[in-house]
Amino acid sequence: MPVSKLCGKNHWLRFGSRHSPITGGPRHAINAPNAALNYLFAIAESECRLALCCCGLDPGIGFIHLDSANRDSLAMDLLETIRPLIEAWLLHWITRETLRRSDFFETGSGNCRLRSGICGQLSETAPTWGRLVAPWAEYVAQALWTAPKRKDQSDLIRPTRLTQQRRTKAKGSVWTPRIKPPKSAHLCPGCGKTIEDRSKECARCAVDTATKQMRDAARIGRLTANGPEAQKKRAIKARANALARHSWKASDQPAWLTPELFKMKIQPRLASIPMSAIRSALGVSNWYASKIRKGYIPHARHWRMLAGWAGFTAGEA
Repeated sequence: MPVSKLCGKNHWLRFGSRHSPITGGPRHAINAPNAALNYLFAIAESECRLALCCCGLDPGIGFIHLDSANRDSLAMDLLETIRPLIEAWLLHWITRETLRRSDFFETGSGNCRLRSGICGQLSETAPTWGRLVAPWAEYVAQALWTAPKRKDQSDLIRPTRLTQQRRTKAKGSVWTPRIKPPKSAHLCPGCGKTIEDRSKECARCAVDTATKQMRDAARIGRLTANGPEAQKKRAIKARANALARHSWKASDQPAWLTPELFKMKIQPRLASIPMSAIRSALGVSNWYASKIRKGYIPHARHWRMLAGWAGFTAGEA
């Protein structure tokens, strides 16, 4: 289903925090993309919380977000580092994939909610957000550790248990993040059925699309074939053929090359000659060359050349 139908009149994404900065209450989603975005932020927030705990930090003590009840402010601060990546991935997904109406429902208060099917798909992106936030969590831990304390602690380096940066550098290598974007379910835009990535539609919907494309191609072909440029080319070709017929003289034909001989001995051999060879030798179209192979008798000026292609000599006459 197109995103504009699921989003309503104002179908532009309103990427924002899951909680209102004024009231502190939850900011409910009013359309499908924002509902998916809120769910992704909740998954990423849990990954931020886990990363901070692994680094020995308290997720509830934040710097950008104020401390409030039932919220881990430091996890929300860390979430801001990967927030653009989450929004970019979701925007790329909803603009290139089909959303199913069955994956969403609307509550009595007008809030959009996700069903279990799409929640399972979005939950599969959690490892990606965890790998993305891991280096930032270690950076925060190291920055706090190296803050002015005692002189004997200023040069200490915190362990990098999440990314293993220190282990990589100890081996003489350069640590670089190698994170692949999460894959989303590829759905048929016609019926919403899950299909392979290399396919555009399912087998059933592809038949209707192919039929429509063939009709459109035939219509374009007819318009092109009857256009002024095509008519001009046909006129030039017809004029050249007419001049060739008028300039040809029957006296130029060998005496042994009679119509009966061509029909009985030469014409049957032409069926084994490639159509491209006949077309190139006579300078005719594929359609005319195929007619000659099927038994059509061309103009007499072509008989001698066709006899040579068929391997017929004057001695066989």
